[in-house]
Amino acid sequence: MDSDFGKEAIQLDLFSHVRNTYSQAGEEAISNDSLYAVVAEKLGRPELLKIKTPVGSSGEMHNLIKRKIRWFQQTLKQLGVIERVQGERGVWRLAEPVGKDLHKAADGVRLVAFSTDLGVAFWGHCKDIFASVSEPIALCITSPPYPLRNARAYGNPAESEYIDFICSALEPIIKNLIPGASVVLNLSSDIFLSKSPARSLYVERLVLSLHDRLGLFLMDRIPWVNKSKPPGPTYWACVNRVQLTTAYEPIFWFTNDPLKVRSDNRRVLEPHSDRQQRLMAAGGAKRSATYGDGAYKIRPDSFGRVTEGKIARNVLERGHACSDTKAYREYALNHNLPIHGAMFPTSIPEFFIQFLTEPNELVVDCFGGTIKTGLAAERLGRRWMSTELIIQYLRGAAGLFQKFNGFEMHPALRSIG
Repeated sequence: MDSDFGKEAIQLDLFSHVRNTYSQAGEEAISNDSLYAVVAEKLGRPELLKIKTPVGSSGEMHNLIKRKIRWFQQTLKQLGVIERVQGERGVWRLAEPVGKDLHKAADGVRLVAFSTDLGVAFWGHCKDIFASVSEPIALCITSPPYPLRNARAYGNPAESEYIDFICSALEPIIKNLIPGASVVLNLSSDIFLSKSPARSLYVERLVLSLHDRLGLFLMDRIPWVNKSKPPGPTYWACVNRVQLTTAYEPIFWFTNDPLKVRSDNRRVLEPHSDRQQRLMAAGGAKRSATYGDGAYKIRPDSFGRVTEGKIARNVLERGHACSDTKAYREYALNHNLPIHGAMFPTSIPEFFIQFLTEPNELVVDCFGGTIKTGLAAERLGRRWMSTELIIQYLRGAAGLFQKFNGFEMHPALRSIG
């Protein structure tokens, strides 16, 4: 055993045992001695803590299992998963648990979680990562945490902090937008004044701030209509009966230069209706009519020109059900990973990526979640970059990218879950 210790230690999944020990401790701090004992017990080899081996030219005696554990401990420190307890020697704890079994990256952490030939997903704060990016960006599309009064497991800013929160996240991205590039935000209108059925005006304040502070121009408000959305607001619609249940979320489309905006609605044409198909086949309408005091006229050849499709309207009707979400959930459950509580369907970023970018351009998402924006970009041949604070969500998202060319995952992520 002594002579083969190095080989055997490599084969043992020490990193997983070290990380899980801190994870299971929650907010409690763990001394190094306790860590050694727990890990050795997990290995089923407590006697390893008593073995010492000569190291280096001096032949000084060291316990190699403890040394290996400390090495993995430092790896977790560099990843921002754990931090030293101030004033305590050899005592560590989780850096920032944000919910059950969820771990948020500490400030300054910038880890490539996984990548493909077209894109990369980072673990870390978006403002830290995008501050060092100089690549021209064609589109930022993201669904940031909503300012909910009862926070989800991953946490969210309060409404009073929300404008500064969003502007701070977008500022390093906007400096790299190419002229006519776009920013698309999926927000929530279901934020209410305290103890009131009146909706908050935070969205309107945010729109004005994005223009005044960051120089963005509002191109459109696009409702994402989802009639399968759970009924709400529960208290004001289902209990007090003064509100209607919500069936949409607003999506805001901005650009840094409306005169150079790079959108093209021919990239998102929709199939013609059966009626329009018949009109085109017949050479157009066979009647004349005038409506709206002459503002709108139908001539005998109206609607007869053959086109590839109809221009999409500025309303997106999409349910929240999505085959990618189903695949993510199955992968997460199979790997004992917590499931993200707020996922939009891949068809939402897919639409805007087609509408607002061309192949090989860079698409970014500063609140990546399960990296649906990256997934849509990957399939559409766009380069992509996403950031996410919660390491478990990235581990689950990685399962959706394994089939793509050049997929690589950081070895530390393999022990998550």
